[in-house]
Amino acid sequence: MKKNKIFVACDTTNIKKIKNIIKHTKNSKITIGYKFGLQFLNSKNGRQFVSKLKNKIIFADYKLHDIPNTCASAIKAIRDLKVNYLTIHISSGLQALKAAKKVSGKIKLVGVSILTSLDDKSVKQIGFSKKVKDLVKYQARLASKAKLDAMVCSPLEVKLVKKTFRKEIITPGIRFKKKSDDQKRIMSPKEAFKNGSDWLVIGRPLTKGNIKNNLKNLSDHLEQ
Repeated sequence: MKKNKIFVACDTTNIKKIKNIIKHTKNSKITIGYKFGLQFLNSKNGRQFVSKLKNKIIFADYKLHDIPNTCASAIKAIRDLKVNYLTIHISSGLQALKAAKKVSGKIKLVGVSILTSLDDKSVKQIGFSKKVKDLVKYQARLASKAKLDAMVCSPLEVKLVKKTFRKEIITPGIRFKKKSDDQKRIMSPKEAFKNGSDWLVIGRPLTKGNIKNNLKNLSDHLEQ
C-alpha cells in the first residue's frame, strides 16, 4: 500500500524544539520529511544543523526570487547542505527557473505558485488582474516548460495544476479544523490527498502541543 507523504514544517529557531519534532514524528504508516523555512535557515545555528542531518528527507524552503544569475549562484552556495527539495518562486520568470534547474543537480527544484496566504482580493491589491486560479494555471505551464521537479500550490488548485504539470505536487494550507490562521486557501489532509497532492506540508496542527498524539490523530484521520 502506498504511504501518504507529509513534510513537517519546522517553523522555529529553537534547535531543541526541532530535535523534539524529529524525535516524535516517526510513523510507520506515513512517509515523513522535514521542511525548513527562512526562519530556521537564516538563524544562527540553523544552516549548520540542517547540514548535519542524516537519513532524513529535507525540504529547504528558501523561496528564491531573483534574477537568473543570483538564483543559480544561491543554489551553488547551498549544495553542501545536501537537501532533497529546494523552492524557487515561479514568478522569478522562465529564464531564472531554467538557470536554477541547470545547476540544481540531484536537488529537486520546486516551483512556488501563488502563496496560500493570498486570495483573489490580495492578488488584485498587488496589481494582478487575473484571479488566483488563472495565475496558478499560467505558473503550472511555466514550471512544466522549465522542467521543474515539483510544484507548490494550494490543495484547491491541484486538479487544475495536474492538467499541465505532471510531476510532484506539494501542498501547504492544510488544516484539520476550519481555523485557518494566516492561510486563505485551505483543505483537510484527507481532502488534499484525494484531490491529488503528492506531499502535504503541515506545521502548527502537528507541532503545537503533543506531537505524538497529533501525528496519531492525522494517521487516524487519513484512515477514516
